[in-house]
Amino acid sequence: MAQKKAGIIVILSSPSGAGKTTLVKKISSKNNFQISISHTTRKPRKNEKNGKDYFFVNNYEFRKLIKKKKFLEYAKVFKNYYGSLKETVINKLKMGENIIFDIDWQGTKQIKNKKLKYKIITIFILPPSKKELFRRLLKRDQRDKKIASERMKQFKDDIMHWKDYDFTVINDKIENCYKLIISFINSEIKNHKNIKYNKKFIKSHINQLVN
Repeated sequence: MAQKKAGIIVILSSPSGAGKTTLVKKISSKNNFQISISHTTRKPRKNEKNGKDYFFVNNYEFRKLIKKKKFLEYAKVFKNYYGSLKETVINKLKMGENIIFDIDWQGTKQIKNKKLKYKIITIFILPPSKKELFRRLLKRDQRDKKIASERMKQFKDDIMHWKDYDFTVINDKIENCYKLIISFINSEIKNHKNIKYNKKFIKSHINQLVN
């Protein structure tokens, strides 16, 4: 019997509010990808469900998992922990399932440093403008303008990690952004390497975002 082909890892990262979670869900629903559901100590947002969006745990439970070295990657972001269970991810990859991650640059760096035998494709998402990013954050966290402001302070540091990713795209219109990402993923899977992007344009866009 032919051996089942191993799955691949696709990672989407972005500053908070740039739209990576929406894109991850869209990619998962229309393509052969399973979302890696992270554990987090963050409180659920409205409409988020335990076991579907995240596994919501307390600090004690999360630290216990860290101590037992259960995580493939984990990070503390905005005072809360996020992490992906190693055993769950590896088992799915062995079964030939493609896994897509919605994680930040810290988690991405950890996964890359693990030197896994599975193909990893990394994609960084940028917002069209700082004004639009703040609008999205306010829409998401209507309860507290302070939360949006705190995330904006972290924004400058986060976007500087775009250079560590295979592909960077601006999420102006979700459908266009989605199509670009899918084209890049398919190109990488087939080893065509024919999807290029204008790094000078991206650098110029980042300069506008941070100044």
